[in-house]
Order: sequence, then C-alpha cells, then structure tokens
Amino acid sequence: MPNPSHGRRRVTWASKAAVDDHLRSLWQRTDSRSRWVPCGHDWDAVAIAPIERGLAALDALGADVRQGYPVLADYLTSRLYVMVDPGAGHVCRDVPGVRVLSAGSQLLVPVSGAGTIAAHWVSPPWGGRLVDSEKLATLLLRLVDVGAVAS
Repeated sequence: MPNPSHGRRRVTWASKAAVDDHLRSLWQRTDSRSRWVPCGHDWDAVAIAPIERGLAALDALGADVRQGYPVLADYLTSRLYVMVDPGAGHVCRDVPGVRVLSAGSQLLVPVSGAGTIAAHWVSPPWGGRLVDSEKLATLLLRLVDVGAVAS
C-alpha cells in the first residue's frame, strides 16, 4: 500500500522566517495591497518579536502551517502577529517581547496579492481557526526561560 506522505516534507513555521527572492518578487507585483483593519472584533493580534521566536512557539504548539491559522509577518520590524480569539489576547500581555492588539487597535493586513514586506500572510486565514492564546503564552514564556538559561 503506498504511503501518501512519502516524499512530502513537513512544512514548519520556522521555515517561514526567511525572506527570499521569490517572496520579494511577489511583493513587487502591482496587485499586492494592504489596509488597516480593526482588532478586537474577529480576533486579537498577539505581536511577537522577533519573528523567529513566534514561529518557534507555533512549531512547538504543533499547529499545522497549512490549516489556515491567520499568522501575519512584518519583516521590516521582525514582528509576527498571531491571531487569537477576540478578548483572549490579554493572557499574553505579561510575556516579554509581546504586545497585544485588541479593541481600539488596528493592524495592517494584506487584502490582495502577497501583501507587502510590512504585512504578509505567513498563513492566510481560512476555516475560522485561531491560535489558543493560553497555549501560545505558555510556549512563549517557556522559550523566554530557555533563552535565559542559554545566555
């Protein structure tokens, strides 16, 4: 019986940290646009710096890159925006290197094409999935602790 996963490499979140020539060419297309969207209605956004730390947390969470979790990158400022349930972002507020955007905040999001270097969907939203904010906060804190031990 053939193995359907044979030859298919698992895509990791960490693999989304690098900006390559292909991504740059997508941003240069004239159909790539972004706009400001209010937070706190459909989701809260957890801003994590640097991007690599947020991607490591998503890999540790076991969230599949291809399952439609809305995750946005701002490669200019090295921030990752992970969307969580509206009103639930507050559990991440005390995590070092994290800022929460909820009601009263806005986030720049792609609305066409690949977006821009400042607003690129690492994982475009579909299927209504959001990352669990409590699990995300726990993993981010664990990564801070590991970093403190490694220093």
